[in-house]
Amino acid sequence: MPRTWVRTTVTKIAPTARRARAVLSGRWARLALVLAVGAAGGYAGLLLGGHATTPVGPTDVQFALTPSWDGGTTLKLPPLGALHLDTHWGPVSLEARVIDLRPDEARKLIENDAELDRVTDQIAEEIRHGVSVMLARALGLSLLLGFLAALALFRSWRRALLGLAASATGLIALTLAVVLTFNPQSVAEPRYTGLLANAPQVVGDAQSVAARFSVYRAQLAHLVGNVSKLYAATSTLPTYEPDPSTLRVLHVSDIHINPAAWNVIRSVSAQFQADLIIDSGDLMDHGTKAEDKFADAISDLKVPYVYVRGNHDSKGTQKAVARQKNAIVLDDTTREVEGLRIYGVGDPRYTPDKSTRDDFVGADQLRAVGLTLADKLRSTGKLPDIAVAHDPAEAEAFSGLTPLILAGHAHARSTKLLPTGTRLFVQGSTGGAGLRGLEREEPTPIELSVLYFSRATHRLQGWDDLRLGGLGLTSAQIERHLEPDPDRPIKPPAPSPPPTPTSPFPSGEPPTSTSPRRR
Repeated sequence: MPRTWVRTTVTKIAPTARRARAVLSGRWARLALVLAVGAAGGYAGLLLGGHATTPVGPTDVQFALTPSWDGGTTLKLPPLGALHLDTHWGPVSLEARVIDLRPDEARKLIENDAELDRVTDQIAEEIRHGVSVMLARALGLSLLLGFLAALALFRSWRRALLGLAASATGLIALTLAVVLTFNPQSVAEPRYTGLLANAPQVVGDAQSVAARFSVYRAQLAHLVGNVSKLYAATSTLPTYEPDPSTLRVLHVSDIHINPAAWNVIRSVSAQFQADLIIDSGDLMDHGTKAEDKFADAISDLKVPYVYVRGNHDSKGTQKAVARQKNAIVLDDTTREVEGLRIYGVGDPRYTPDKSTRDDFVGADQLRAVGLTLADKLRSTGKLPDIAVAHDPAEAEAFSGLTPLILAGHAHARSTKLLPTGTRLFVQGSTGGAGLRGLEREEPTPIELSVLYFSRATHRLQGWDDLRLGGLGLTSAQIERHLEPDPDRPIKPPAPSPPPTPTSPFPSGEPPTSTSPRRR
């Protein structure tokens, strides 16, 4: 590089540098710089100190102040989603995140109304305590960092005190912004970024919880409806438009006492104009008497509700469902519903948790039970259009007796065409696996399907698979499938050895309907 060019460049830059030093050395410039450093240190301290974790009911909630352009409050409830409220404007937002759930305490709330009343009375105080601790830490660290930042940079006690004053002034301005822009109506206008189920009790007192709970669940129902309309307008999947000659069946399974499932089911059944609903079991988690009231929501669905017992459902659960005016309970029985002949059988096990017997009955043993029932059904000469069983291992034994078998239990949706021409359709969990959905790294999605049948032939023509969920994200997926050969022949199954007369259950007979207590 030529020396003359370097000298020329330095000559041009030098005056600019001198002018910059002169500006920065001015009294007001130095004061502005000190105040800026103090304010920046105060803001950093506010964010670093604005954290606190406190127990709230059966959960641990982490409160945090986070940087934001437009303020607001976010409630994060993984894996159920998040809710944003426009509570205030400002450069700081409040985030409340559920970081741990104690399942034993949560189950006690489900089973004991008195316990729920006691806990909800404490929730508001627990939240106030957590927020107070967070604010005390945030304010203290904000003032401290504003003072230390100015002291470290300018090495002057006087300027450090100016930095402290800048931090305090910033805190006062922030407080005024929050107070003046606070919107108490924001709780009635939440924005969802996920699915909110049964945890709104983390805010407010018991009375406001009940009101907000209905609002949140209604929003979830609107989400399903809106996505359904969007899908109908924009889908590029093969077209299959239901018409008056089509019978629509909503298949649900493994609700596991998740109340959010009822809003999804109601919304989907209305949006898709379902003629009936088939539930392939595990409505409850433990099959206890305290859970029976959960079945009352079935009567609100206004369409026939066909149900078979799952391994988490007791005989008491089955009776609770049977009491609903629109419910049809099938247990080794066949009924004609909306023109479809439907056979169903309850799960022979009752295994609500790992401490109860028969939880490890193998697939071969369940299939043996199914083959015995299939032989009995075949001997009647009246074969169904649909067979329903909870466990796919038992359900597959009805291959060759019906064009379609519905099952659940696996908490993962799948379908396959068996060698006989029978389709085995396994539904995912319409309740997101209940509390079990919180035990996995990835949450269990809410899944259900709308099945389309020809009223003339009673054969499946196609189906829409719906999936909702996602960790902290809005996720609603609807995917359409067409049955490639709806009128295919159904062949009898290949001969198999007769099932062993020995019962697959350790006691020699299926478990009793007594509801065991958790250990």
